[in-house]
Amino acid sequence: MGIWRVLVSAATVVVLAGALSSGASAVGESRQAGTSGRSAAARGAAEAAPRWQWPVAPARVVQTYAAPPSPYAAGHRGIDLAASTGSAVVAPADATVHFVGVVVDRPVLTLDHGSGILSSYEPLVADGLEPGDPVTRGSPLGVVGSGAHCSDACLHVGVRVDGGYVSPLLFFDRVPHSVLLPLQGVMSDRGPADTGQARG
Repeated sequence: MGIWRVLVSAATVVVLAGALSSGASAVGESRQAGTSGRSAAARGAAEAAPRWQWPVAPARVVQTYAAPPSPYAAGHRGIDLAASTGSAVVAPADATVHFVGVVVDRPVLTLDHGSGILSSYEPLVADGLEPGDPVTRGSPLGVVGSGAHCSDACLHVGVRVDGGYVSPLLFFDRVPHSVLLPLQGVMSDRGPADTGQARG
């Protein structure tokens, strides 16, 4: 009887382990499917709308978007644009002010672009704007303030589609490509190129 009990207990453990593994796999697949679906929706929304204007000029991305592996995990849910405190910030496209206020330690402004698309800017000191106010592409939103990780160095821009964060680069005009220029004096310092031929 003792042996049978051990065998039954072992079989039960195997079945439970298999069920837990299947459940974890299903949750992982569900999260992956949700992320993929959100990305597809974001791409569709971005393709359907005109490209947005950059909120600060010149546009220089100093920190790119890094999608978190899960909704509550660490990540960088937006992009950072180089900007000093007091720099002017303009609306990237026609929209309606959705939120103006302070979140934790920084001033934030959020725009509603319709179709479930929201864009947020922080730290941004709004210029007399209130929720419900319409803004047009290129119109002043305010100036870069201070607070959070971007304090005195950049403007953080986040975009949400149907409540999920996506890369803002899907919506903005393309950043000009970097052009690599030859280093002056490198070849002259090294002398003539070695052709591999024996010198007489």
